[in-house]
Amino acid sequence: MANKKISRRTRIKRGIRKRISGTAERPRLSVFRSNKEIYAQLIDDVAGRTLVAASSTEKEVSTEVASRVDSSMKVGKTLAAKAVAAGISSVVFDRNGYLYHGRVKALAEGAREGGLNF
Repeated sequence: MANKKISRRTRIKRGIRKRISGTAERPRLSVFRSNKEIYAQLIDDVAGRTLVAASSTEKEVSTEVASRVDSSMKVGKTLAAKAVAAGISSVVFDRNGYLYHGRVKALAEGAREGGLNF
């Protein structure tokens, strides 16, 4: 069962990555979701480097919230604050093969509230 789910997500992920790519002006907001934590980063695919990153393991995020959905919202807001400080306002959203639902959706909404446009 798990192998089937992973291969499905990988197939969806490849289809998404065919269509979208991040640049320095408009980086790719990539999301990774594990069972406990959620991670997000802004990636410049042309240069091949991460510009800004945030996760639910950071102290300011993990101490404040109780549920994983609330934690995801806080990660999105934290990432957006770091991105705005770095001069980034527009991004391309990469859900990384996950459904746009629950924690992934909460992270995206938090990033939008924080000032990112996508």
